[in-house]
Amino acid sequence: MDRFADVLLVTANVGSLFDHALGSMYFIHKTLKNIYQYDFNVKDLKAVQGKNKHVGSLDRVATVEKEKFPKNFWPDFKWSRKGFMRTRWLIHNQGVDLVNIHLFHDASNLIACNSSPSVYSGNRKNALRYVINRISDSRFTALPFFLFGDFNFRLDTLSVVEHLSIETEMQTVKKDSTNEVEKIICEEKDSTHQLVLHIEEKLFEYLHEAFFREDNGKALLKYDKEVQAFCDIIREVDITFPPSYPYSEDHNQPTRYMNTRCPAWCDRILMSHTADDLIHWSDDDEEEEKSVVYNTVGPNVCMGDHKPVFLFFQLKTNNH
Repeated sequence: MDRFADVLLVTANVGSLFDHALGSMYFIHKTLKNIYQYDFNVKDLKAVQGKNKHVGSLDRVATVEKEKFPKNFWPDFKWSRKGFMRTRWLIHNQGVDLVNIHLFHDASNLIACNSSPSVYSGNRKNALRYVINRISDSRFTALPFFLFGDFNFRLDTLSVVEHLSIETEMQTVKKDSTNEVEKIICEEKDSTHQLVLHIEEKLFEYLHEAFFREDNGKALLKYDKEVQAFCDIIREVDITFPPSYPYSEDHNQPTRYMNTRCPAWCDRILMSHTADDLIHWSDDDEEEEKSVVYNTVGPNVCMGDHKPVFLFFQLKTNNH
């Protein structure tokens, strides 16, 4: 007989505050009994009792499998802090893996809009494939899993730029010494020549910034393509909130985006198809909206440049 356990997963980009790319906090309500956590060293489960806290290096913490991407993964890039961290749980006889992940960012807006998909998108695809393979290999029994964190997924920037600049005059400015593109400028075609879009390595300034928030960014979802390559393995609850990054860090402008990057849904919660089967989806449409909620934390409050994303659901568990 199935029973349900309420689960709340939250992606909070707090690790960088302590110079760690990954970190997780797990809170178990006192009403939940018989909760076990996996020890990866002895390959066995241990009952969760009391409060446990691990700070600093997690290399010797047996209940955590943490791995940075190999330094030779991509020799041209020096993002050694990125990687993943897995914990394994047994909740009322139902096992699940919770995997915190941090993938690579777009180092340059100009390079990001060079091609479709961008070179950065390709790097993230390789990294995510690596993580999925690692948590699914033969070292441990494969379980349903949830992936959460800063995936750094970006929109197809070239396509977005083409969309935003369709009725403008585009000008590419190059450096005299190297002929390298230094900036992209799009101006109104009329006599005003008003600047509509201005792109540099770390600048993405669009005149109509509110466009990225309109209707929760629904018009942008067609450019959000990076998850699609993994649809055979993982899925995601429908996104109905604006891009989670890069928000202004001015507490007086909590809903505005900074002009550093093209807004995108960097922060995500994904799940294997087997994990999706464990979510209790209500047959009643109104109740379903309450039983599974995927949204941002603090939409109208300054939360830093990333808005944390949460997924609330009821996990089917075995009553026996």
